[in-house]
Amino acid sequence: MPEMQAFYQPRHTIRYPPELHLDPTLIQRHVLEDQVEMLWFREPRHSLLCYCASVALILGLGFGGVGLLSTTTSLSGEWRLGVGTTLCLLALAVLLKQLLSSAIQDMNCVHSRRRIDQLKSGGQADPALILAVGLAVMLCGTVLLCVAMIGSHGHDGREMLVSGLVLMAAGLGMTLAVVGYNVLVYLKRKREQRRRRMMRISRARRMGSQAVRVFSVSGGQMSQTRRETSSSRTSLI
Repeated sequence: MPEMQAFYQPRHTIRYPPELHLDPTLIQRHVLEDQVEMLWFREPRHSLLCYCASVALILGLGFGGVGLLSTTTSLSGEWRLGVGTTLCLLALAVLLKQLLSSAIQDMNCVHSRRRIDQLKSGGQADPALILAVGLAVMLCGTVLLCVAMIGSHGHDGREMLVSGLVLMAAGLGMTLAVVGYNVLVYLKRKREQRRRRMMRISRARRMGSQAVRVFSVSGGQMSQTRRETSSSRTSLI
């Protein structure tokens, strides 16, 4: 009888697709991978911080280099020409990096997540570039200090000494700022990974408790179904 076949049809356990149990961060990552233009704006605070630091660096290096070049008047000012040119070139390098990132973002010619994380403002290239610039400025300051100490101690020597001290302090400040920034980013990533791990553990525990509750309810339902089946057989006989 079709009624009896439908009545004795076995109950199947409802299985949810594994996509419903994914981590929300993984779902967000998949959505971001589909929208490539959104990968450039994943960490707005880091991007804004590195962009402001790059602008300040360009202005500082540019004004410092132009100032040294404008005061080069005699043969004794050759160090001004060399250091001023070096500072202008460093400012140009930072400016070219920002322009390159903006151009690549506007053209949308890069679709690799790793490349975007390297080239975007606040990515991996900005701290590395600022660190290189800081080391170069500190090297220029060290050379000026050495030349001022072993050379003449006239008015030009005092200016070399002051310029060397300023450049060394600026380069050391940039280097320490980049190191501190990388340490903070590393600690933030570790804390985020720990939080995700705790969320996964708590979600697995909740799913386990829900599975136990569903199993107990299904057992009660099966016993009730058996009683109803036996009573229906009795009535049929």
